[in-house]
Order: sequence, then C-alpha cells, then structure tokens
Amino acid sequence: MARHDPVPTPPEAACSALAAGLWRCQGCADVCVPPPEALEQRRTRCPRCDALVRPRKPDAIARSWAFLLAATALYLPANLLPVTATSAIGGRQDDTIFSGIVYFWKDGSYGLAALVFVASIVVPMAKLLLMSLLLISLQRHDRRWAKRRLAVYRVLELIGRWSMLDIFAITMLAALVQVESLAELQPGPGAMAFGAVVVLTMLATHSFDPRLLFDKPEGEAVPTPQPFTDPAGDAT
Repeated sequence: MARHDPVPTPPEAACSALAAGLWRCQGCADVCVPPPEALEQRRTRCPRCDALVRPRKPDAIARSWAFLLAATALYLPANLLPVTATSAIGGRQDDTIFSGIVYFWKDGSYGLAALVFVASIVVPMAKLLLMSLLLISLQRHDRRWAKRRLAVYRVLELIGRWSMLDIFAITMLAALVQVESLAELQPGPGAMAFGAVVVLTMLATHSFDPRLLFDKPEGEAVPTPQPFTDPAGDAT
C-alpha cells in the first residue's frame, strides 16, 4: 500500500480586524473589543490609555478632499504672487518663488536653487497629485497595489513638514535684514498663500485613513477557502 504524505490544510480566508470586530487604538496601538453600545456610536475609550478609539476616521475621504481642493486652489497664487517685498534705497523689489530660484542659479548657488525648487515646487505638486490618486482609487474601490499605496502615503506624511522651507528661509532672512538695518524685507501675499498650501496638504494627509486602502467595499463577501486537492485527485 502506497504511503502518502499528510495533506496540508488550506489557510482560512484573510479577514480584517474590523471585520473580526476588533478596533485598534491610534495612541497605544492596543487592539480591543468594543462594547455593544459603542457599535452604534462608532467610538469608545481605549481600556489601556483611555484615548478615543474609532474603527475608522469619520468622513476621512470627504475631509481629505476638502483640504486638498483648498490647497489646489491656493497653489497657483502661492507661485505667482510675490513671497517677499524688499524696500531699500535703490527702490522696491518683489520676488516670487521662481524668481528666487533663478536668482540663486545665476548667482552660482546651484545646490540652494535645486533645494528650493524641489521643496517649494516639486514636493507640493507631488503631494497634490499623489493624494488625489489615493483618494480616487478609494472611491473607485481599487485595491490593487495596496501596500505600495500605503508606502506612498507614509512618504507623503514624512516629507510634509519639509515643504515649509521657503517660509523658514523668509523668516530668517527678514530677521537678519532687520537686525543689520540694510533694508526692509516683508513677506508678501505669496508667502501666506504658500504657507496655507503646506498646512492644507498636511491636514489632508492627516485626515486620510490608510486603513481604508485594505477595506473591502460594503456588501462584498469575504471569499471562502476552496477545497484542497491532493496529487492523487482526492478532495479533502
């Protein structure tokens, strides 16, 4: 009689923590079972750190779209309006972000020009485009490459604070000019618009719930495991 190796048991269908009735605290990362009354309110308190626990961020997609559209509307004024206004004996000069990049490039400061170009133009535009793609993919229930899109979201969350490079530079330059009494330098309307773009994109990223990337659309059943067939053709 032939001897057969033990037939492996097929794994059970993957299930999210939310589908299993578990909620995760965003503060201490504790996974808890919500009480029955919390299911209607969609919120409870963490038994470990007493922080507010929600299964998902409320209205995450709508809030992210609102902040993102507001940032998009301010992106053109931030780049077209002057960010600095310099008054000296020779007259008054208004500079935009792009004119400042050109000035650094002509002055031979290629590294500084490239840094300002990436931090002030490339990074905000990339954040607007990538956040739009993430939100559109969620609304279309497209769950392909969820791990890659999660990695993109984490990168956006990490580099968000570095978009304030221009605002930091303007603040430091204005302080130095005022101390030396060489001229009068004031931030222009473009600086305020650019600061608003950075803050709004950071709020859009913060309002986004990355757990939605792995959620299944409502009403879609979790696939059940299929019976495993051994090489001899006998189903188990």
